[in-house]
Amino acid sequence: MKLLYVKGSPRGDRARTAKVAAAFLDAYREKHPHAEIEELDLWQAALPEFDGDRAAAKLSFFGDDAMNGAQKTAWDEIVEITSHFKNADDFLFTVPMWNNGIPYRLKLYIDIISQPGLTFGFEPTKGAFGLLKNKRATAIYSSGIYARGMPKSFGTDHHSTFFNDWLDFIGIEDVSSVRYQPNMLTDDPEGVLREAIDAAKAAAIR
Repeated sequence: MKLLYVKGSPRGDRARTAKVAAAFLDAYREKHPHAEIEELDLWQAALPEFDGDRAAAKLSFFGDDAMNGAQKTAWDEIVEITSHFKNADDFLFTVPMWNNGIPYRLKLYIDIISQPGLTFGFEPTKGAFGLLKNKRATAIYSSGIYARGMPKSFGTDHHSTFFNDWLDFIGIEDVSSVRYQPNMLTDDPEGVLREAIDAAKAAAIR
């Protein structure tokens, strides 16, 4: 069994999600002592730009021109990164809110690995369907200004809605969402942290 821990924040141990993720990992190790756990820091990883060659390679599966040499090389790189992602059984994502959405390095990673024939299939009469089956994911959502139930001036949650939809798009249906979203008006931020840690532990042992 393998868990891939994808870090969406560039702040390392200072990230809001760090303590919550650490609690998840401790509980996961206790539940699965022989599991392999790999950390993927998106801010240190060598991710290629999703440029014209990579877009053309993807669109060749939808009826565009066949791939040329440069596009085939770009596609081979995409396959390598996506295969590494697919090799995991379980996933842990830390997903901070940036401008109501997700960090751009996480979005780049999603664009790289969301590929026809690799993570999703497509039929002209039915549309897209996910290919990743029998996998589990936990997403830890954090924010510093937004909090559920607050007025729109405190932000709009496009990050969890987008990210959960993407997980479903690639076929991951067993998903736990953990929220750690205290803001400047939160009466008991330590209590919110304890709740998030408890939710993370529950997700790890499910």
